[in-house]
Amino acid sequence: MADVHPEHAQLQADRIYLGWQYILLHPDPGPPPKRPSPEKEPAPDAESSGRRTAEALRRERLQEDMLNRPVRAIRAISLTMSALILVAAVSGYLGWSFALLGLVAAGGVAGICTYALLQGDRAVRYRVLEQQARDDRQRQERDKELFRAQEEHARRYRDWQESKERHERQLTWYAVAVPDEIDRIDVAGGTLPGWSALITLLGATRLYSGGHLTVLDLSEGAIAKDLIELARKGGDDPLVWVLPVDLPKLDLGATLKPEAFADVLAHVVSVSEEHRTTRDLSFDNAILERVLEVLGENATISQVTAALRALAQVGDPRDDLRFGLITATQLERIGTLFGRGVSDRVVIERAWALESQLRKLETLGTQAVRLPPARLRVVSMDRQAGVFGNRVLGTYVATALTHILRQSPASDRPWYHTIIVAGADKLRGDVLDRLMDACETSRTGLVLTYRSLTPTVKERLGRGHAAVAFMRLGNAEDARVASEHVGTEHRLELAQLTETISDALPGLDGGYTSTISQVDDARHDRGDGHADLVEDITESTEWGRTADKISETERVLHRSREFLVEPHQLQQLPTTSVIVTDATAEGRRVRLADANPAILTFPKTTLGDLEEVREAVLALEAKDEGEEPPPNLGPPPPRLDWRKGRQ
Repeated sequence: MADVHPEHAQLQADRIYLGWQYILLHPDPGPPPKRPSPEKEPAPDAESSGRRTAEALRRERLQEDMLNRPVRAIRAISLTMSALILVAAVSGYLGWSFALLGLVAAGGVAGICTYALLQGDRAVRYRVLEQQARDDRQRQERDKELFRAQEEHARRYRDWQESKERHERQLTWYAVAVPDEIDRIDVAGGTLPGWSALITLLGATRLYSGGHLTVLDLSEGAIAKDLIELARKGGDDPLVWVLPVDLPKLDLGATLKPEAFADVLAHVVSVSEEHRTTRDLSFDNAILERVLEVLGENATISQVTAALRALAQVGDPRDDLRFGLITATQLERIGTLFGRGVSDRVVIERAWALESQLRKLETLGTQAVRLPPARLRVVSMDRQAGVFGNRVLGTYVATALTHILRQSPASDRPWYHTIIVAGADKLRGDVLDRLMDACETSRTGLVLTYRSLTPTVKERLGRGHAAVAFMRLGNAEDARVASEHVGTEHRLELAQLTETISDALPGLDGGYTSTISQVDDARHDRGDGHADLVEDITESTEWGRTADKISETERVLHRSREFLVEPHQLQQLPTTSVIVTDATAEGRRVRLADANPAILTFPKTTLGDLEEVREAVLALEAKDEGEEPPPNLGPPPPRLDWRKGRQ
């Protein structure tokens, strides 16, 4: 039969690839059947046959002689008496009448004995011939049985050989994907290397299928570094912002209307105040809206903070006047925005709190430049910056993206633009809710990765039409929640290769290199246009280089182990293992995938789904000897062109 090979399938734009599932549709048939061998007997030639006949005749005669000893003795006695009678008659001691009578009697007894001996001799020969005939028949039966056994062995060996070839030729890694009908993918748990593998795979397949990708990396672990190298190797020029260094050249939110801009800033301030309610946010939003009304259109963060300092009566407003952040007219209007008395003190306190938080964004967009289009954008936080400052910056980027999506028309193609937020548990719940709603409305794909299952995350995990993926969960309580979500009755198969590569993979090192500060030079240093995804993964990613070190014998190992979805097992998952759960028309599916992007380079990996390939294989097996051509799963995948987004 013919197997479905990887070149018969291609990436599909309407699928979100999360890894590969290790399954053996054809188990190992084991060693070949043992060939039947005849009993060790002398060759049936004439000489050996004569020897066997003589030996059998000797044994039979020996046995017959033992039985005929009394008969021979009686015959000898009879012959002796006949001789004595004859001598007596000749000598005249006995009359001839009596002698004749004695001779007749003794001779008769001797004759009878002789006849009996002759009959016994014939019986011996008959038994020998009968034994020979019986041996010949048994030999013929053995020959027939041996012939039938050899024919059966030949048939079984052909079946075994076919099963062995099918087993060796079969695919072992099947794509694990979810349809683009879902709105979101929630990834719970995992390590930074595991996230790096998943984001590299997911991002590469989205770019390969012609989409656009935005990565907001709040993990401070440079998890999209391999994806950036992969895109650059394919000929694209990714845009990478490293905040807060690149904050002056970040123009995100510059085109927002004052009402939306005030909402963004209010949520940024709330990042340090988890207890603040919607009413408190509304109060901050009202203050910011009035300030922006005074400042006018296209107000910058530095102008907003200057106005808040004037409102809070912090510092000397003449300094802000001298730097041109506000005008005298604006300063006068700000002083009359709110009434006097007790409420004034409340406004002053909130204005002071707003200014202290927003001053971290004062340089935002102050050196904005016109950037060329790019299909991959990465906004990351510098790990050397303060934790609180990074949360403020991350909240600003997420909230600004939300407002931009709300103002954008719905895409004709779901997941054409995909947003990945790594470390989404660092954002407030309401910020996540608004981002989810905006992505759903605009049909933008959204991937959220959570390091731990906080109460905020638990409330939102899998909510709506979302797929949920679980990676290694170090915390025992998180592992318990995950096992209950998946269901402990599921038995999953884990490939030994997954554990081998995960153990061999080094940790992440280094950080991002900003492309914004050198954007003009970078435009002239484009990739070489090489656009083969498999080769690019091998050459430009740590995953490909690590997998390439694994020997070929390791790559084709057909060994795996099964485990139940229990908390202690979830705490010991390999780095790249992902348990994917999603709802289908037949019910909820639970699959174990390996998100290692290097698996795409293996010779027995297919981009086809397991169920599709299984149906194709069964259809082929139902045909005569598998001589029919393999099912048409599409043309071979084209070479990757990152710049054109060609499929």
